[in-house]
Amino acid sequence: MSHLYRSSRIIIRQFLPQEKQTFLNLFKDDLVIQYLPAISPERYQEMFSELLDNYEKGKLSRWAIFDAESNNFIGICVARIFMYNNDQLEIGYVLSQDYWGKGIATEVCKAITQYCFTNTNKEEVVAITDVNNAGSQNVLQKAGFERLHNLLRDKEEIAYFRIKRPLV
Repeated sequence: MSHLYRSSRIIIRQFLPQEKQTFLNLFKDDLVIQYLPAISPERYQEMFSELLDNYEKGKLSRWAIFDAESNNFIGICVARIFMYNNDQLEIGYVLSQDYWGKGIATEVCKAITQYCFTNTNKEEVVAITDVNNAGSQNVLQKAGFERLHNLLRDKEEIAYFRIKRPLV
């Protein structure tokens, strides 16, 4: 099992095939998914199969986040090619409610951004949020992202954030 990141608080690692239900359960909480695009239960099943395939194919995927002390499941994070601009990578995360407001999302964003810059040659990492998701927008700004103009997705505005590769 490959670990992407480990600190005294969290572990970001590949999902194991037997953790499918853990992944699926995260998306059953209405508050957790309130700002996510509507996705069918079948699509979540497909997403899990895709993430396992991605581990074999390359460096970008979705990963599990666990509590380093208790080994409790915290949520997921993702790094992928940005659908609106192939020159950028997009990161994202979804955390269970028990871990909101503890600084974990900021740590995850910083870790995944660093992973992107270390493992690819892309110059920019971006993130998008629902325009009403002030919590995630604050997290991104704490992680060093700058707010840009809103984008349109399916005729709805979404908040758009970017961070550039640090100069060496």
